[in-house]
Order: sequence, then structure tokens, then C-alpha cells
Amino acid sequence: MRRTLLSTFAMVVILLALSSPSPAAGKHPQIEAALESLRAAREHLNNAEHDFHGHRAAALNHVNEAIKEAQICMQEP
Repeated sequence: MRRTLLSTFAMVVILLALSSPSPAAGKHPQIEAALESLRAAREHLNNAEHDFHGHRAAALNHVNEAIKEAQICMQEP
């Protein structure tokens, strides 16, 4: 249940970032916008005051993995 919730959270963040209405410059503007949103989400999670029984740390791990995957997307032609 916990893993499913965190995976769902990560996917929601990615989907929201990909649907960002503000275009980014470059050859993959939607991925660039997603990276920007993911980095902002990571910052918010880092600054959260509570651990939420380990859920915050798990969410950070998921967001960091999503950032890595988006960076790989940026390498595509």
C-alpha cells in the first residue's frame, strides 16, 4: 500500500510537470519543464518539517529517481 501510494505520488508529479502550460526552451521543452517541477517538488520535500513516518524520505527517493529518468530522456535526439 505504501509503495503504491508513493509510486502514484511520483507519477502525479511527473504528469503535472509534463502538462505544464509554460513552454521551456530547448529540444525537449516538456521534459525540461518536468525537471523543473520535479526539482521544485524535491526542494519542498527537503524542507518539510516532519518525516511522516518515513513517507517523506521515500517520496524523495521516488522524485530523485524520476529526475534521473527525465535526465535520460533529455539525452534522446
